[in-house]
Amino acid sequence: MAEQEGLHKIKALQQRWIGYQLAADVLLSASAAILSGSALHYIFDAPFILAVLIFIVVFGILSAIRRPWQINIQSILTFLNQSYPELEESSQLVMKPAGTLNILESLQLAKVEQALQQVPGSPQQFGRRLKQAVIFVIVALVLSFALAKLPIKWHAAMGKLVTDTMGVSAKNLPPEKILPQIKSTGLTIVPPAYTNRPARKQDRYTLDVEDGSTVKWNIQTNIDVKQISLIFNEHEVLKMQAGADKSNWHLSKLISTPGFYQVSVDGKLSDLYPVTVIKDAPPVIRIKTPKQYTHIDAGEAPRVTINASVNDDYGISNAIINATVAKGSGEAVKFKEYKLNFTEAFGAHSRQYNLQKLVDLPKLDMEPGDELYFYIQAQDTHQQTSRTDVYIVSIQDTAQLLSMDGLVAGVNIKPEFFRSERQIIIDSQYLIHAKDSLSKEEFNRRCNDLGADQKMLRLRYGKFLGEEDESKIGSETGTELGKAENFSNTTMIMDAYTDKHDNAEDASFLEPAVKEQLKATLTEMWKAELQLRMYKPSDALPFEYKALRLLKDLQQKSRAYVAKTGYNPPPLKLEKRMTGDLSKIAEPISHEDIKKQGDQFETLKKAVVILEQLKTDPKLNAVDQHTLQVASAQLSVKATAQPGIYLPAVSAMKQIVSTGKASNRNIAVVEKAIQKALPVNRAMPQSSTSSADIGLSQGYFKNLNRINR
Repeated sequence: MAEQEGLHKIKALQQRWIGYQLAADVLLSASAAILSGSALHYIFDAPFILAVLIFIVVFGILSAIRRPWQINIQSILTFLNQSYPELEESSQLVMKPAGTLNILESLQLAKVEQALQQVPGSPQQFGRRLKQAVIFVIVALVLSFALAKLPIKWHAAMGKLVTDTMGVSAKNLPPEKILPQIKSTGLTIVPPAYTNRPARKQDRYTLDVEDGSTVKWNIQTNIDVKQISLIFNEHEVLKMQAGADKSNWHLSKLISTPGFYQVSVDGKLSDLYPVTVIKDAPPVIRIKTPKQYTHIDAGEAPRVTINASVNDDYGISNAIINATVAKGSGEAVKFKEYKLNFTEAFGAHSRQYNLQKLVDLPKLDMEPGDELYFYIQAQDTHQQTSRTDVYIVSIQDTAQLLSMDGLVAGVNIKPEFFRSERQIIIDSQYLIHAKDSLSKEEFNRRCNDLGADQKMLRLRYGKFLGEEDESKIGSETGTELGKAENFSNTTMIMDAYTDKHDNAEDASFLEPAVKEQLKATLTEMWKAELQLRMYKPSDALPFEYKALRLLKDLQQKSRAYVAKTGYNPPPLKLEKRMTGDLSKIAEPISHEDIKKQGDQFETLKKAVVILEQLKTDPKLNAVDQHTLQVASAQLSVKATAQPGIYLPAVSAMKQIVSTGKASNRNIAVVEKAIQKALPVNRAMPQSSTSSADIGLSQGYFKNLNRINR
């Protein structure tokens, strides 16, 4: 009987473990389905039915990975032996028939049966994964609730993020003050086609729309009214059309300029509602490669890769490369224009594109010495265009680089150094052509000799940067120090036994730009010497050409040019010379009548004075009221361009003018807006009010010091 109870206990544990595994897989699949379905629905407007499909797919994947049906009796026995030491790893005796057990196994089985009674029906290990799954479900529900509260919709067909203004108005913005006759309001905003955005609805009068949007107002009143009008910027009045009865009114208007408007119901005006227009920005282009000035040296591939990124707030419709090839020089220069298209298609009108174009310069009929000028021009869906700066790509002309023009005439600073680098290039080219006719040993010997020549030239240029002279390495230094008179000469000892690594930084007789270019030249010489030492003269040629080009640039920077000037004085009249007649020399007089212009901000300044008086004396006379009305009109003009800044001040000013009374809050709002509207006064030069000192204070100070001594 005890054997049957132990067997039933093990089978019950098997079924419970399988059930826990299946429940954990179901909850994990449900959490993934809830989170993914909510994201697709609230952000992409996808139907909730996709959550069911996601649940089925995730559950199938987890079941295929975990395979809970493969949990057998042997797995349970292994688990029991590892988790419960009191079973003494003998739980498998329960599965053996009673007739096959010996005496020791029977005694051990009795212990196992007693220990199995202490094993709980649901071990903690079984429910660990199930608890984790429950936590995942709770987190998925919280995130789904947060997604439901976000006022954002992603329209997959348009590829744009659109803000749900109704959600924003209902949750984040303060309530608007509306007329009591209005029961409900519905506004439909239809963005222009270039935005690729769908229509949206809102229940607020405040407008934040794209440039060129069409806004439709639908107003429903509590009672029948005679007329409802919308007054834009205090001068444009649009009458709304009534529906079947006098309680439903509608109107449509194209919004292209910012400002404010009011709702008039049978002559009663509402508050001022701002209208903000979001202007379409032109495309933004950023060229990653190449650099703005790119030089292709001899031996390099005559190709250039153009990598650029184009961004726009609504979408890109096209982008091209405008290229111009310049051939020749002087008056014989010729230009040819090309329009190069990118491989990407712009039919999707995405907001961002990463563009790449490989330009093969020989296909543009470019030869050594020619230059390529190009810029990228992009166009957005609103037909706005923008372009980058001009980038220049030039191919090194080796024939001109090796010419002697400019070295035999004019100022010649270091011509022998330039000719030495040129001679290394000529010898390298000759060695490349004669490679087939030379033995390997002779070829390697000549390469090594060229490398030694390149090294000597590099060391000669290194002297200009204060680099160490390698020719003195290993030489005897104790000859002069061995003399008795130099025994305590610290300077000579330091020069002999120390290594001065800061000489290159102390070489200040060169300008920083020249020093940097000379360092770059030495780097190219190092690279050329490396290739020559490795018996690769063809690979050393590009570095040699670049070093020579940098040296020639240095030579041109070292030239000094002085322009010739000539002066032809007027002839002197000898009969007037030495007479001292100054009768025909008159002092120049400049007369100019300047009319003082009226101060256009004088009314606003007077309004500030009147508002300050209202804090102590609440009475407002007719003159002051007229001044405040004119100031209110000027603030209305400012509010038309910047409603978010000046519109509260216009509303406060209207309350002050209409009621004749002013609260401290309204006065503070109006004064703050007037302060922003007034220009900053510039400090004008003026004469000093202090009297001339004539050195008296300085003399008094000297005499005082003399007395104190």
